[in-house]
Amino acid sequence: MQPLGTGDSLRIGPYRLFGVLGQGGMGKVYFGQDSSGRRAAVKVLRPELAHDQSLAQRFVREAQMAQSVTSAGVARVLGTHTDSGRPWIATEFLAGPTLDDAIRNHGPLDEPTLRAMASSLARTLAEIHAAGLIHRDLKPANIVLTSAGPRIIDFGIARPEHGLTLTTTGQVPVTPGFGAPEQVLGQRVGPAADMFSLGAVLFYAITGAQAFTGTHVAAVQYEVVHGEPSLNRVPPLLSPLIGPCLAKEPAHRPTPDQLAAVLTAARGMERVWRLGPLAADIKERERTIHHLTTVVAASGSGGMSRRRLLSALAAGSAVLAAGVGATAWWVGRQGNSGPYSLPPAADTPAADPTAATAEEPKPLWGPVQLLDKTTGGLVPVRDVVLAIGVPEGGLAAHDVVDGKRRWHASGPVAAAGIVTLSDALVAAVDQKGDVVTFVAASGEARWSVAVDAKYVLAADDSALYVITTNDRLRSISRSDGSIFWTVRPRVLLDAETRPRSVAGGGRLLIATAKGRVMAVDTVDGHEVWNIDDQSPMGRAGLAPVLHKDTILINGATLTVRNLTDGAERWAKTDTVDGKVQASGPPLVQDDIAYCARGSYILAFDVTDGTEVWRSPRGSYMDSSVAVQSDAVSVISPGADGGEGWEIHAMSRTADKHVWSRPLPTDAGSYWVHGDGNRFFVRAGAEVVALPVFE
Repeated sequence: MQPLGTGDSLRIGPYRLFGVLGQGGMGKVYFGQDSSGRRAAVKVLRPELAHDQSLAQRFVREAQMAQSVTSAGVARVLGTHTDSGRPWIATEFLAGPTLDDAIRNHGPLDEPTLRAMASSLARTLAEIHAAGLIHRDLKPANIVLTSAGPRIIDFGIARPEHGLTLTTTGQVPVTPGFGAPEQVLGQRVGPAADMFSLGAVLFYAITGAQAFTGTHVAAVQYEVVHGEPSLNRVPPLLSPLIGPCLAKEPAHRPTPDQLAAVLTAARGMERVWRLGPLAADIKERERTIHHLTTVVAASGSGGMSRRRLLSALAAGSAVLAAGVGATAWWVGRQGNSGPYSLPPAADTPAADPTAATAEEPKPLWGPVQLLDKTTGGLVPVRDVVLAIGVPEGGLAAHDVVDGKRRWHASGPVAAAGIVTLSDALVAAVDQKGDVVTFVAASGEARWSVAVDAKYVLAADDSALYVITTNDRLRSISRSDGSIFWTVRPRVLLDAETRPRSVAGGGRLLIATAKGRVMAVDTVDGHEVWNIDDQSPMGRAGLAPVLHKDTILINGATLTVRNLTDGAERWAKTDTVDGKVQASGPPLVQDDIAYCARGSYILAFDVTDGTEVWRSPRGSYMDSSVAVQSDAVSVISPGADGGEGWEIHAMSRTADKHVWSRPLPTDAGSYWVHGDGNRFFVRAGAEVVALPVFE
């Protein structure tokens, strides 16, 4: 990334600009962030071109095309303003390498990664075509690899299938070697042109070379129209998949749905984006952009000075890619010792492999009394287990390895709850209603702010959300403790217990004790959408879970909805003898959603709700679920209708019950958490740490 120049604005629309991601003949692309902490790639038309009617029309159409595609496989549009003197489009910023960068830095993809990428891209093209559009410029530079999978970017020359071209006569419409023959010849194109481009992209990704080459552009385009790719360079099992995409005749190419059906992802294929050098590269980019924006925000509401920002950018140490087809850019790491700076999150200790067993396990530590019998809660965070509501009051942290207490703070109130900030800080509420924060690993007191809080709800990258003592909802800046906004939503009035909540993607989701779920816009606190009567028979226990651009909500149904507008993607429900079987708190791991319902633990593909696993029959009701390695753990009443309670572990791969362990009777509260290849089990006041099996 290049520093802002003397002629660059410091702000475009709601976005504060940090630097220049790239520039071309039409305009510049900036990296920006709005007041809610949402990061964006902001594409701005050059001032001298804003009055060129044809270019302005193309820019407007690009915004319209991109906005019409709602697929999770594209960089979504966050905002546009095309009727001003300087039009701009803000799209989601993606922290990951473009495909061409990934191949250049790590070499060609292996076959499992290629299949996972191809399956995802095919599904995204199907959704683009379903919206009536053709991308027309699919190439490695327009595909960003993220921890959630590949995303297609840049709708600069996309158009409706029935529309006219936006390029002028004589211009090369696409990148040589990736455009279809009919595009090279200037003929009318349809969705099949994108499939040719996809074939060329897959050939490049698996071989590291283009399917069509030449000494100059005209030679490359001649090969596209008349030549044949060397498919002997492609692995034998992939050649029958890639070859048909490169057919000269559009009618001979598969459709996106046909290719996706052949490439149906094997179980666990999504892990390719979380393991190996490419995954490590993606994670490093995510950490770097988070560090940059956190440090800049932490410098105060006035922001980092231009000179300091330029110094930070010049000292770059990690490459990131913008989600608009721009070039890679560099950002720097700068330290900050202020109270609002974010310390590095501690590492999670590795599990002892000798402790793993398929027999009844010996505890790693415990049972020990960490909590009050009925109040408070337990949250594992990296190298510690945080316990709010300890016997002597307050908040304590225990080492995950041996259970020994590491630190204790007497001020926090158990009923107010705790929230972790990027796995580095923990926020709580003291007796005065102040929000207080501590370093999770050490207990070092950090910042505090008087906000008259009753409950601390959730946090995202920019704000912490609380309910005040007079039942207002309040957003507090993580960078300086200032109050962003305070609203009075009617559903939070007289809140008697702390609602379970989660924040991210511009939304704060709150599940009330009366079975209502509402989504709040984190920019200003207004309610965007809601669900009533989600809890069956008036029971509470709703626990929303954020996953990518969706929210999972349990209760009368297990429902997955769009985070932005609440539209339902899929829902699962069950009744026995006319009674609704409630779904317990959901857990998402590797794009699989787990929940307990009645006699089974069920696992669904988050994308479409397909059931992928069902546990052996038991009596699990709506327990919490923990998953670590191959083990799925859940709590249930004792066997044969006994009065006691048990913790169970089941194997996903062997599809069998492996072991059970009795828990204290009438403990009051039961819960199981999975983290760091360990299960942390609460039975009232007692907590025990158990190993997992592979």
